[in-house]
Amino acid sequence: MTKLSIRDIIALGFMTFALFIGAGNIIFPPIVAQQAGEHVWLAAFGFLITGVGLPVLTIIALARVGGSIETLSAPIGRMASLILTIVCYLAVGPLFATPRTATVSYEIGLSPYFGSSSTALLAYSAIYFVIVGIVSLYPTKLLDTIGKVLAPLKIAALAILCITTLVLPIIFAAQPINNYVTRPVSEGLVNGYLTMDTLGALVFGIVITQAIASRGVTDSKLITRYAIIASIMAGVGLTALYLCLFRLGIQSHSFIPNASNGAVILHAFVQHSFGDLGSIFLSILIFLACVVTAIGLTCSCAEYFHGLTKLPYKLLVLLLVGFAFIISNLGLTKLIAFSVPVLTAIYPPAIVVIVLSFFWKFFNKPSVILIPVTGVALIFGVVEGIKASSFASIVPSFLQTLPLAEQNLAWVIPCVIVLLITAIVDKLKKTV
Repeated sequence: MTKLSIRDIIALGFMTFALFIGAGNIIFPPIVAQQAGEHVWLAAFGFLITGVGLPVLTIIALARVGGSIETLSAPIGRMASLILTIVCYLAVGPLFATPRTATVSYEIGLSPYFGSSSTALLAYSAIYFVIVGIVSLYPTKLLDTIGKVLAPLKIAALAILCITTLVLPIIFAAQPINNYVTRPVSEGLVNGYLTMDTLGALVFGIVITQAIASRGVTDSKLITRYAIIASIMAGVGLTALYLCLFRLGIQSHSFIPNASNGAVILHAFVQHSFGDLGSIFLSILIFLACVVTAIGLTCSCAEYFHGLTKLPYKLLVLLLVGFAFIISNLGLTKLIAFSVPVLTAIYPPAIVVIVLSFFWKFFNKPSVILIPVTGVALIFGVVEGIKASSFASIVPSFLQTLPLAEQNLAWVIPCVIVLLITAIVDKLKKTV
């Protein structure tokens, strides 16, 4: 029986960690920390539950079913499962997330030098997606290219940033503002939830299992075990990184108070810590963070659509990369305007499917429970998506006042109620 070497297991953990860390993961925690002020560690606690706990849980759930979203969501019905899977792959892949990695890395790393020139973005994104495409063409080499080369470089850059935050003192923590004054834990929880890493994890599951299989591992139990180990390693790494970035956000009060976003804080921090070299360092860090994520997303989507359509994998990589290149040149503002409502809408049903997958064995007939609960989650998800769009005014006012509506979690209580009702019905059917 073929097993992974210790070196390969470590590389797999590095790869899984690196797949998660895009630019958003680096710029999100500093602004949360700065606004939370003295309540920063309460906010961090909430953030880690949804920003680390849910993605790790997702990888474990996928590992148990071979890495397939379609298998994970099978109890909601074949057609519904197929639609959910396709929407997840398209949304977290070529339509939104993959092109956004190029535009975000340009905006943060190079726009200070070249401005918002469309020509500069075009040239940068062309080079960027050539690199993404070349690496993605060889998925069986991901453990070598990402796990043993790109991921260590990315982790080394993040380690430098983290060590710097640990060396520099926290001069003072300001008073919390906005919702961090009265509910820092729930506000942190929502911000972790809005990183959308759980959707990313749904897509990355197939890449992780394929990377394990590429080393000749065929035993399903071993594949599951290695994927779980990798997800736990990634979770530990994410937690350590986020805690350092929260500390960075607190430190930023002394040199850039009242910042508008996390990117501004990061720019100011590296400039403060490293001088003019700081901007170059940040550009390299953001590029590595984004390109690894883009490679993971491209490989995942190509693998899935290869299995679905039987089109050649390499052709799909070229099509996906080309499409992402075109979309990326629409600009970051337009991308966000299109992507946020869609991602917000599919998040609740995806979470329901993930969490309930751990309880299938306790249900007499999982579909009796999953179909109505996922349906309710989808309805509320669509409402949340509309609220996040330019059509927010059409949402009825009573939906704006539901419990947890302000936290974008209005779907939770209705789903729990429907879950309890359907679980009782399922039990009664079993006893009849």
